[in-house]
Amino acid sequence: MNIKPRFIALLMALAVLLGAGGSYIGIEYFANDDGDQSQSEKLASKDAENFGSLSEEEQKKVIEDMAANGDLEKVAQAYSVIKENYVKEVDQKQLVEGAIQGMLDTLEDPYSVYMDQETMKQFNQSIESSFEGIGAEVSMVNDKVTIVAPIKGSPAEKAGLKPNDQILKVNGDSVEGLDLYEAVLKIRGEKGTEVTLEVDRPGVSDPLNIDIVRDDIPLETVYTDTKEVDGKKVGVIEITSFSEKTSDEFHKALQKLEGDGMEGLVIDVRGNPGGLFTDVQEILKEFIPDDKPIVQVEDRKGEKSRYFSNRKEKKDYPITVLMDEGSASASEILAGAMNEAGGYDLVGTKSFGKGTVQQAIPMGDGSTIKLTLFKWLTPEGNWIHEKGIEPTVKVKQPEYFYTNPVEIKEPLKQNDNNEKIKNIQEMLEGLGYDPGRTDGYYSEETKSAVEAFQSDEGLKATGQVDEKTGGKLEEKVVEEVRNEENDRQMQKALEVLFK
Repeated sequence: MNIKPRFIALLMALAVLLGAGGSYIGIEYFANDDGDQSQSEKLASKDAENFGSLSEEEQKKVIEDMAANGDLEKVAQAYSVIKENYVKEVDQKQLVEGAIQGMLDTLEDPYSVYMDQETMKQFNQSIESSFEGIGAEVSMVNDKVTIVAPIKGSPAEKAGLKPNDQILKVNGDSVEGLDLYEAVLKIRGEKGTEVTLEVDRPGVSDPLNIDIVRDDIPLETVYTDTKEVDGKKVGVIEITSFSEKTSDEFHKALQKLEGDGMEGLVIDVRGNPGGLFTDVQEILKEFIPDDKPIVQVEDRKGEKSRYFSNRKEKKDYPITVLMDEGSASASEILAGAMNEAGGYDLVGTKSFGKGTVQQAIPMGDGSTIKLTLFKWLTPEGNWIHEKGIEPTVKVKQPEYFYTNPVEIKEPLKQNDNNEKIKNIQEMLEGLGYDPGRTDGYYSEETKSAVEAFQSDEGLKATGQVDEKTGGKLEEKVVEEVRNEENDRQMQKALEVLFK
């Protein structure tokens, strides 16, 4: 299609406003059970006219009609001035790509992003390569690539990445200035290869270097277990993310537990970064009666669509939900509905706080805009974005659960005073060795605790923490974290079931 240069910026703007072929297909995930179409569903119509479906002459006509708009004329003028007068030759495509990125940047929304053709191609290829990588959900928070949650059983979890870690460098290269998907492509890689992430962790003054060996990322999203509380059988269903098959897996797990005589249920969405609305909706239909909405969706005009189940009554057994700071998006939809519409307790710590809905909008040339289209609200109409959901029963894990990877360049010794020592002291205390204090000062009592640990682990009892001692401390702490008996949050969730 041969279009005059003055129309290029207008065409670009129209592509954002009107979308390309199939732009809004997928918002049908928010279909009402009663069949009535909301505004969001009308956007999802596969037959709706879009710019990409128009003929060349029709496209030109639309552009010419829109040219009367002063703002768009200004964009076209800026494009023309730069293209024809800049001191160096300017790439036409680069100008258009920059204009699109610039418009998105003005939104100040980390969840609305643009992927050009090359980025999209690499991203799709990466996704298709057997889900190999480090296994972590990331987002942009205050222009920083931020870990929402590592995936259960993934290399990221095993290496010690935590929610709210901010990635500064990948293999020594800064990610500053990169958009989210450019950063993700740097982090991903083939199974067996190693990547070093430099991260800024809240509460830690110096950046941490975390080495991660990429691997196959586990595809399972639902895990089950059974516990016994005062002679009563309790089922535990852990959901690690909400993907296309999660609701089916959940239904099968629930039916199995109910068939086995389960008398109570714990739903665990700790560290679950979210996923598909459709799947969390289907899961909630198992528990929430039809007298209250599961969730509400609000568009830019303030119009709200409410979504209900067909269930007439609650389950005849008690339920608690486990959540933490890594529970985001669809996990928060579940937690909010179970509490506000179901009356069930939420156990753990405050959730992440993501209350918006995005849709990928193909631009017709292989590039894509992922744009925030809606807010989601809890059954009572609360918007939890950047606030999170507070638990009804607040429980933190033991302090050593929150300790950091040990980085030792020079041995730590008596009378030193820094955050690394504070980290070591909390590890020692969690392992049953009394360091005397946990404020970061390497006291005589801390030295004695280190010597005792070294003797117990067959290390030379120097009283100093060198690389070998630090590595062994980290190894033993990981063992304790994985020991279910130390999971205070799970213990409390089981306790409040039959209160």
